[in-house]
Amino acid sequence: MAFNGRVIDISENGICIRLGITEEGMLKLLHFSALPLKEEEIHSWAVHDGFPLVNVNIAGADRPYERQGNQYIVTAPGYRMKYIDHVITRNDEGMVLCVTSGDEETGIQADTLMQFYDGIPVVRMKNIVRNVGDAVQTVDYVSGFHYEGFEKEGAGEPENKLRVFVPHNGWQRELNWREYKLSDLALERNQSVETQRTSKIFKVTNTGNWSTKEYIPMGLIVNRETGSGLFWEIEHNGSWHWELGYQFGHMYVAAAGPSEIYSHWSKDLAPGESFESVPVAVGVSAAGTAENAVLNDSFASLTRYRRIIRRPNEDNRKLAVIFNDYMNCLFGDPTTAAELPLIDAAAAAGCEYFVVDAGWYSAGPWWDSVGEWEESRERFPNGLSEVMDYVRAKGMIPGVWIEPEVMGINCALAKKVPDDWFFMRHGKRVYDRSRFQLDYRNPEVVKHMDAVIDRLVNEYHVGYFKMDYNIEPGIGTTLNADSAGDGLLEHERAVIAWLDGIFERYPDLIIENCGSGGQRMDYAMLSRLSIQSTSDMENYLDYAMIATNAPTAVTPEQAAVWSYPLDGASREETVFNMVNTMLLRIHQSGHLARISDDRRALVAEGISVYKSIRGDILNSVPFWPIGLAKPADPWMALGLNCGERGYLAVWKLPARYGAARTEADGAVSLPVPEWVKSAECIYPAENDIPFTLDAGAHTLGLSTDKPACARLFRLS
Repeated sequence: MAFNGRVIDISENGICIRLGITEEGMLKLLHFSALPLKEEEIHSWAVHDGFPLVNVNIAGADRPYERQGNQYIVTAPGYRMKYIDHVITRNDEGMVLCVTSGDEETGIQADTLMQFYDGIPVVRMKNIVRNVGDAVQTVDYVSGFHYEGFEKEGAGEPENKLRVFVPHNGWQRELNWREYKLSDLALERNQSVETQRTSKIFKVTNTGNWSTKEYIPMGLIVNRETGSGLFWEIEHNGSWHWELGYQFGHMYVAAAGPSEIYSHWSKDLAPGESFESVPVAVGVSAAGTAENAVLNDSFASLTRYRRIIRRPNEDNRKLAVIFNDYMNCLFGDPTTAAELPLIDAAAAAGCEYFVVDAGWYSAGPWWDSVGEWEESRERFPNGLSEVMDYVRAKGMIPGVWIEPEVMGINCALAKKVPDDWFFMRHGKRVYDRSRFQLDYRNPEVVKHMDAVIDRLVNEYHVGYFKMDYNIEPGIGTTLNADSAGDGLLEHERAVIAWLDGIFERYPDLIIENCGSGGQRMDYAMLSRLSIQSTSDMENYLDYAMIATNAPTAVTPEQAAVWSYPLDGASREETVFNMVNTMLLRIHQSGHLARISDDRRALVAEGISVYKSIRGDILNSVPFWPIGLAKPADPWMALGLNCGERGYLAVWKLPARYGAARTEADGAVSLPVPEWVKSAECIYPAENDIPFTLDAGAHTLGLSTDKPACARLFRLS
């Protein structure tokens, strides 16, 4: 295709972008890839109607072109947005491109902002939509990233060359990635229809305040023929949506925050008002056709990018070891008598923070009465301060669990405050699991929770908060909002602003992001909070998959993984528990005061080894020698490349989930980077599993008849 119009070419950090301006002035995104554009790959007849840079839809605007079903294509006025201007500047991170487009008929304009990052093939994109007209306009969709034509590179059929990676997520089954052919998604190309338009799309959506209850807000497409890839991450702590489909003969990906169709969102813009879309990070790779090359390269780039966008903090430089009394330990039933021996054992093992989890504020069952966050004297006869002071006397920093966005229906305060403290729909407070959802748009709610934080920090010397979130309030609140989704989005942005205010007052405070484990694992939250609970998984064998895949969604130094050696645990069970955590962040738990001396020694050894390598972890990028893990896999492996050296965690799993084991499953050959010349097992120190490094073939081989085991290696 020879494009008849003006083009703007951007080549930055390995990203090749071409913007097109048609003869009628319409603005197009013709190319976004690690590979340069070959113009003949674009269908010429598709350009006039397709390839929008920004999709924005407003109520009452007509679409003359087909939009099949619930696809977010051919939006109005998105399909006719015309180029106005573009400006290139630079800041501390890298180049910034701002492209302005508009529609005279509706008075809608959009600034498409692209923040580049020097040395990293990732762009952070968002659209700021303005009403420059003279009438109110209701916006019900704004794209964060929209790109048509990702399939065009290479000569092969999309079915043969493209693979789509999707991160399924769920309670106790977090980070469960799957790889799909297009036919697995019912997205095969119609061979007899050149234009290829269909109402069938593949969509990945979240509606509500648990941002990752079914999926992590990201995706990856690998082109196996060209050895290239395209990946994206929606940075939002609420409703979001991405989809793949066909339009005008090309395949497209559309990624955005909330929308009317999928999350009951719309926003009224009066003349002069604007709306800023949810940010979407988009990156590319040209790592080649070697197995897992594009996958490893993409997540390495995302890891570097995530470190740039998050709040600078000491926790992600120190990687402190945390003990938490909940998992396979006190399970929300803390008392002074139960805590003191745990504090002794945690300090002896080398832990640096000690967190009292749920239950410290109630004499008995506490689920439906949370919200005031006052200590329970029944549990702590001499006050919670006695326990907090004992933690500090043992050389650790104390922490507590809170759930700041909810108030139990039997909380005394909930019965006193007005309805506008809470989410409202149909004139009633929104219930979920015997809790109300607080509304952080209300300054009185913020004032209340600020006072709670201030009291716990200043009176109890709390240095760590585990901020949990255990309900799902659904589509949002209609009180003082243009739509339920509008109320939800503004609440979520208010929560982020509240967190920012906490760190202004207490910059050294550690706040853990938890949503029943990993149900809110997103980089709206993690750009502020230094550590993420990856799961509430209670079985250490099942945790291996979550730990293996954790760096796909979270930087290693932010990914907290439980280690909980059980009473009577065998040596291999204790080692397995520790290896789960040692390339990420240790969340130590279990009844350390009850387990045998030799098992406690294994825990202390693991923590000591972790402290010796954590300085490497904070600068590492992940790699997966045998690909991302699935629940039934016989072997799993996660590596960290630290430059001059690296580390490799390896797990062997017993037969589970209907998968049989064969004799061949007793051995594994793990590809390692070409720079690896030696390997040593660094945990446990007494290793009885044979391993061999073939430096010429770049493989590490292990063989064992143990049904389940784990080991940690240093690669040099």
